[in-house]
Amino acid sequence: MSLIVQKYGGSSVADAESIKRVAKRIVQTRKAGNEVVVVVSAMGDTTDELLDLAGQVTPLPEPRELDMLLTAGERISMALLAMTIKGMGVDARSFTGSQAGMITDARHGAARIVDVTPVRLREALDAGAIAIVAGFQGFSRETMDITTLGRGGSDTTAVALAAALGAEVCEIYTDVDGVFTADPRVVTKATKIERITSEEMLELAAAGSKVLYIRAVEYARRHGVTIHVRSSFSNSPGTYVYNPKDGETVEEPIIAGVAADLNEAKITIVDVPDIPGKAAEIFTLVATTGANIDMIVQNVSAAATGRTDISFTLPKAEGLRVMQALETQKDRIGFSTLQFDDQIGKLALVGAGMRTNAGVSAKLFTALYEAGINIEMISTSEIRISVVTRADTINDAVRVVHTAFGLDGEQDAVVYAGTGR
Repeated sequence: MSLIVQKYGGSSVADAESIKRVAKRIVQTRKAGNEVVVVVSAMGDTTDELLDLAGQVTPLPEPRELDMLLTAGERISMALLAMTIKGMGVDARSFTGSQAGMITDARHGAARIVDVTPVRLREALDAGAIAIVAGFQGFSRETMDITTLGRGGSDTTAVALAAALGAEVCEIYTDVDGVFTADPRVVTKATKIERITSEEMLELAAAGSKVLYIRAVEYARRHGVTIHVRSSFSNSPGTYVYNPKDGETVEEPIIAGVAADLNEAKITIVDVPDIPGKAAEIFTLVATTGANIDMIVQNVSAAATGRTDISFTLPKAEGLRVMQALETQKDRIGFSTLQFDDQIGKLALVGAGMRTNAGVSAKLFTALYEAGINIEMISTSEIRISVVTRADTINDAVRVVHTAFGLDGEQDAVVYAGTGR
């Protein structure tokens, strides 16, 4: 008997009919002889609606109470799904994150998992029941409070439970048939990938691919969990995200996919003294804000002034906080002005085959040049090339690069619910 963890996103349990459809799939998995643990997100746009309600009663909701409010969405989903499965004659038990043993630190809104003790889930499985778990939430032993894991937390919950329970696979159900070579909402000829390494998936997720959240991929890679991305709206075999075994040599395709991100901004610090220690001083200050820095570019120093410009990208939501921190230290650091640009887009080309194939950069830059798309910043890793361009050209950039690398399929990709989750 295999143990399978399944996760269903908000679009998969958006209404009563969707919940019934998901319940049938879960029961089929159980009747096939598997033990089944299910992680569910809040129905449809419930989390956004709860956030709107909180904003209507107070402009700055207290983090502890906001977590208490937001976890209600997943509790509704888990209870309705358990009721539906029981109505089909199969035993099911629902559990909150804390009941399922999801132990986190004390940070509200973005808690990190510190331990997983799924004792009650194991008891339910041993009794022949399907265990239904509310995703996105946990419990802090330090404060004895309910916490949330941040957006995408249900994916992370599912992977963490799969690791703790020794599951054969963690199935992530969404509204597309798997992982594609590009967002099928942008590139209609995007091709479904049958298998992709966790290393490549990590790069795609970091670059803006919506199908899996980066924290879940990181956790799966660290704990050796195989992820199977599938659609809850079809029986497509989906995409396996796997961890190559030590010594395993697999001939990977040169390019796995193209991802784009419109949620980043660029800060440029103008006229920074080009002397040792200034970059350390700047980014030590930025680190105190908790911002996540992505790409960094420092211009060549102007000989006449001995000064340079330093630019970096970061999530838009963190831009104001970083700008304010830098402005308070303007005199000490010695720069002249700050520039903030939130109209950028980041494109990333990812593929393990880049390691052994020359000419990838040349083909990328040529495709963008021929399309008249200007590159503002460039960053690379062993299996990724990222470029920053204007936000209003990013979708065109994705399409021309996708075509240039021969990733277009013969048929249009299918998107069932339209959200990417």
